[in-house]
Amino acid sequence: MIKKLFAEFFGTFWLVFGGCGSAVFAAGVPDIGIGLVGVSLAFGLTVLTMAYAVGHISGGHFNPAVSFGLFAGGRFSAKDLIPYIVAQCIGAIAAAGCLYIILNGAGAFSDEGAGAFATNFYDMPGYNNRSYSMGAAFLAEFLLTAFFLIIILGATDKWANGKFAGIAIGLALTLIHLISIPITNTSVNPARSLSQAVFVGGAAMSQLWLFWVAPILGGIVGGLIYKFLLQRDSELVD
Repeated sequence: MIKKLFAEFFGTFWLVFGGCGSAVFAAGVPDIGIGLVGVSLAFGLTVLTMAYAVGHISGGHFNPAVSFGLFAGGRFSAKDLIPYIVAQCIGAIAAAGCLYIILNGAGAFSDEGAGAFATNFYDMPGYNNRSYSMGAAFLAEFLLTAFFLIIILGATDKWANGKFAGIAIGLALTLIHLISIPITNTSVNPARSLSQAVFVGGAAMSQLWLFWVAPILGGIVGGLIYKFLLQRDSELVD
């Protein structure tokens, strides 16, 4: 079990450090910045690379919503939920702490404005000066996480070609970010949201509930949809 928790710690650390790091350091660089597409790809690459690096150890969740979704889909044991989520949150916060230290080393840390330090947000002017309501943000996070779980469960199904599961899951997360960065700065991962909000505080912390509730509910619904409507055969956890 300890190895599984370390795998979740390192996997979630890499997701936050690589994904949020790309947003913080590289997205807005004049002329050569990677922008929305680059940040979306960075998040997908973090999951893809860690899925192959440690996925065989822990299952490669790196996300509390994924853990809940896999539990709902019958692929994960309830007794492991809390330990996995704790490991994921610690890994995410550790990565955000490293990003904070590096950014602060250049005197560039800022906690002002929507999306500061790659935080999630709603009901405030964001990209393209659009302000999406709480309901719109909740729906986006819920739907995208539900589909993410359907993809994860389908790609890792015993009937699927498991060798390509990491690619499908990584590309799915890339697509999710392409859709929702302009809406909420994309969560679909409560640990990722928590890690950045801890360092920014204020509105990021007060809005954090949505980026836990919506992804977890979406993950559970996605897991149930796959289990009861799509799965060809029972694959319940022993």
